[in-house]
Amino acid sequence: MSNQEQWLDWAVELQSLAQAGLFYSKDPFDKERFQRVREIAAAILSERSDIPVEKVTALFCNETGFQTPKLDTRAAIFKQDRILLVQENDGRWSLPGGWVDVDLSIKENTVKEAKEEAGLDVQAEFVIAILDRDKHNLPKMAHKVCKTFVYCTALGGEFTENSETLASDYFPLNELPPLSTEKNTESQIRMCFDAHYAAATWETLFD
Repeated sequence: MSNQEQWLDWAVELQSLAQAGLFYSKDPFDKERFQRVREIAAAILSERSDIPVEKVTALFCNETGFQTPKLDTRAAIFKQDRILLVQENDGRWSLPGGWVDVDLSIKENTVKEAKEEAGLDVQAEFVIAILDRDKHNLPKMAHKVCKTFVYCTALGGEFTENSETLASDYFPLNELPPLSTEKNTESQIRMCFDAHYAAATWETLFD
């Protein structure tokens, strides 16, 4: 672990402890102390990332209650030996997906994201993997993320222009375009191919 990553881990842990303390503590003086710990965590993250502390506070210290990981879904959709990828606005490519909406299940969110980003109606078949983002994707984020890869079957539809993606296409494993590696790495795409070939015998991977 690099020195930069260690500082980030400490800041994340301090923020999590402070958030829980603010939620559960009844003593007003303890609440003041926990609030100060939260401010210090934001300052550490700002110092180490060159992001203004106001923005860090808005993104990193804006929740209440016990802190839990965020959920991200990615749809693995195949056409024979090719996998569907969508082109992000920065030109790189990823599996269609995104943060899970608070009112949706993993399955529902996977279907929604495939429609929004790729224009496809899909059926979510099985979970390929549930992965700890910090163990597989860079850069590390200020909050924990569980990434769920879901094998899907396309039922119909076609790509339409939208605000999130520029294009969609199917690619063989040996001809992948530049990937948005903070969302999915080449090894994660390969994992999806392994699940595709294994089909009914695939066993869900998890960290």
